[in-house]
Amino acid sequence: MTTRPYGVGSFSVDWEQRYDFDRLRTERVRRAQEAMAEEELDGLLLWKSENVRYVTSLRCQIIAGKSSILNGVLLAREGPPVLLASGGEVDRARYMPWLGAVHAVPVMEQRELVEGFVRATLRPLLAEHGIAGGRLGIDQASIALLELLGQHLPGLRIADGDRPMQLARMVKTPEELMLVEEACAIGDSVTQRALDETRAGRRECEVAGDAMQTLYYLGGEMPHVVTPFVASGEHMAPPHRFATDKILRNQDLCFIDIGAMWNGYFADIGRCTVVGRPTDRQRQVYQAVYEGLHAGIDALRPGNTTEHVAAAVRRAVAGYGLEEHLFSLFIGHGIGVGANEPPYIGETLPGARPAELRAGMLFAVEPLVWVEDSGGVGVRIEDMVLVTEGAPRVLSRVEYEEALLA
Repeated sequence: MTTRPYGVGSFSVDWEQRYDFDRLRTERVRRAQEAMAEEELDGLLLWKSENVRYVTSLRCQIIAGKSSILNGVLLAREGPPVLLASGGEVDRARYMPWLGAVHAVPVMEQRELVEGFVRATLRPLLAEHGIAGGRLGIDQASIALLELLGQHLPGLRIADGDRPMQLARMVKTPEELMLVEEACAIGDSVTQRALDETRAGRRECEVAGDAMQTLYYLGGEMPHVVTPFVASGEHMAPPHRFATDKILRNQDLCFIDIGAMWNGYFADIGRCTVVGRPTDRQRQVYQAVYEGLHAGIDALRPGNTTEHVAAAVRRAVAGYGLEEHLFSLFIGHGIGVGANEPPYIGETLPGARPAELRAGMLFAVEPLVWVEDSGGVGVRIEDMVLVTEGAPRVLSRVEYEEALLA
């Protein structure tokens, strides 16, 4: 199948080949099973929503704060995935013929119910697939689940199941990139709607609401961040990473970071605008972030590392004397079925180490500079960037703010 470097539309049509979902699902399971074998695991028991989506294609209801204890999947080295679904999803799973089996599970938090799941459902499944005495990788689990696995399956050895999934997901397939392109088209539209609605006299939450309307109008599943990020004026120094009832006023900078998910894949796009005429200081900070962003994008090439990218951003920002004002979070992150996923660009916390870039890796690059006691001078700009065999390709297309470019 020939993939195209743009969003071709979200519908299925008879006049051109668009998305090959069967191929997508087959390739994702194959990658997960290969990564499992490389890590010498006999099976994977996955609960993180992005891993469950990747392996099963389950789109499910998400209850706030419980996304990793509602649905799971058991994947052996061979054969199709076994969906472990909350009762509300089981009946719909009859329309997912690529699954090997479907079993109902409780919300995985009450110890008695977790015990019942391990004893009556999981133990027989592991025995059926020859995993009961092997190495089972788990990506996320409560203490109760781990204790009960030891009690009911004493021969089972538990290992890290998230690492193989991170490795499987890191380089995107052509089918995945087609879905990302459509997610970016929706994310661009969401961002543009927010920019169009940004003006004096409106509240941050109103701007976020307008953008969310566009997200759902265009078939998006959810924003990139559960708390849509619209922050203006003083709320960008330091950054308040959610929308509030603050009223936008003349000379406020306003940052929008909402993005979109479509068919399980995220687009993370951010833009900064200004209400009225900008000050010289606002232009200076915006220019520094703009140049830092593009220096980082240019460094996203095979053979470089994430540290090369971070260093390029820092050098550009330092040219304006603003390096010490960079936000104390990473400068960029991997993205796909995970809203944020490894590798990270510019992470400085203990344990951070550079990752080598490979074609097919996908990043959101997002430098943020804010100046203390500045009356609200804080700027972030964020783009979706694909590492290719040659020059990096920017997938997001929302215009930058010309009024802020020096």
